[in-house]
Amino acid sequence: MDWIKEQSEELQNELVELRRDFHAHPELGFEEHETSRKVEEYLQNLGLKTERVAQTGVVAMIEGHEEGPVLMLRADMDALPIQEENTVAYASTNPGVMHACGHDAHMAMLMGAAKILSENKELIKGKIKLVFQPNEENAGALPMIEEGVLDNPKVDAAVGVHIWTPLPSGVVGISAGGVMSGLYIFKIRVIGYGGHSGYPETAIDPIIAASDIVLSSQRILTREISAMRPITLTFGQINGGTKANIIPDEVILEGSIRTLYDDAGDPPIYRLERLAKDVAKTHGCQCEIEWVRENIPLINDETMTDHMRNTAIEIVGADNVIPYWSMASEDFSEFTARIPGVFLFLGTGNEDLGTHFPHHNPRFNIDESVLHLGVELFVRGSLKYLEDCSKN
Repeated sequence: MDWIKEQSEELQNELVELRRDFHAHPELGFEEHETSRKVEEYLQNLGLKTERVAQTGVVAMIEGHEEGPVLMLRADMDALPIQEENTVAYASTNPGVMHACGHDAHMAMLMGAAKILSENKELIKGKIKLVFQPNEENAGALPMIEEGVLDNPKVDAAVGVHIWTPLPSGVVGISAGGVMSGLYIFKIRVIGYGGHSGYPETAIDPIIAASDIVLSSQRILTREISAMRPITLTFGQINGGTKANIIPDEVILEGSIRTLYDDAGDPPIYRLERLAKDVAKTHGCQCEIEWVRENIPLINDETMTDHMRNTAIEIVGADNVIPYWSMASEDFSEFTARIPGVFLFLGTGNEDLGTHFPHHNPRFNIDESVLHLGVELFVRGSLKYLEDCSKN
C-alpha cells in the first residue's frame, strides 16, 4: 500500500492550508457554522452527499463497490474560549476563541482521508462514514448519537485520531482498555453556623469541616479503590468567609473525579457523597452535594486496538508505536461504549518548533509535518479493517 503513503504525502500542502484556515477562524461548540460550511463544501466537491446532525455536525458516507461493514471515522470541530498568544500568521482572528486542542488538525486530516478514499472506492469493501462532530469539549457526541449517527446504516466500528503535544512528533500512542478518563464535576456545600473568632465555641465552623472533607476524601483513592484502577480526586476551588475574624456560615468546595476504568457498577462520586456528609455531620455541619458526569471513560476495544496498532507500525515503525494513556477526557467514549472502537494519539510535540505546549494552553500549536501521517492512519486503517472483515 505504498500508494497510500505517496498520496497522503502529496496532500501535505493542502492539509496545512486547511488546518491553518480552520485555526484562523475558530468557533465554539454548536457555533461551528462557518466551519461546517467549509467541511460540507469540501466533501460535496468530492462527490459526497452530506447531512447535518446535531445542529452543526456534518456526516457523509463513502460507499464501496462491495458489501461489507460500516466503519466510522471521526474528527471534532470546536474550539476553546481561550485568547491565543501565538504570533503566527494564521493566529485566531476571533478574539477570545482559539483552536488550542488540535481539532483544526483533526478536520484537515479527515478531509484529506476523505479525498483519498473517495477517489479509490473500488478498494472499499463496505462503507466508511465520515463524522465531523461539534462541541467535543462539552459532550457533543451524545446529541449526534441521539439523532442516529450510529444508525442507518448501523455502524460496526469506529476510529478516532487525536494529535498530541505530550508525545514527540511522529510517535503513535495506543493501548487497549481505558485510555482516557471518565469525568465527574462536583460542588459540595458545607453549612455551619457563623460567629466570632474570639469565641468560636458559639459557632459551628464549616471551614474546619470542609478542610477535613478535603483531607479525608483522599482515603477513597488509597483505601477504598484498588490501586489497579487509576483514579484522581481533585479540589480545584474553595470559597468561604469574608473576614479574618469571622467564622462563616458556609464553605463551597468544587472539584473533579477522573477514572480510567469502567466505574458504572460503583461510581466513586457516591463514595465522596457518603464521606462528605458523614464528615460534615461529625463536625455538626450539614452537607449538600451536586454533581454532573461530563464524560464516561474511553475504553478501547482490544481487537480494534490490535488492528490500528499494526497499521501504525506499518506507517511509523515499531519503535515509534508505544502504549499510552491519559487522564484527560474525551467524548469519543460515548461511541466506544456502544460499538467497538479505538482512539489513538499522534505525537506532534517538538520543542524546537514551539509545539510542546500542553493542550488548552494559549500558546498551543502543532508540528504540521505529522498531518499526512494522520491521513495515512485513517486511510490505511480503514481499507485494512474492511479487507480483514471481508476475509472472516
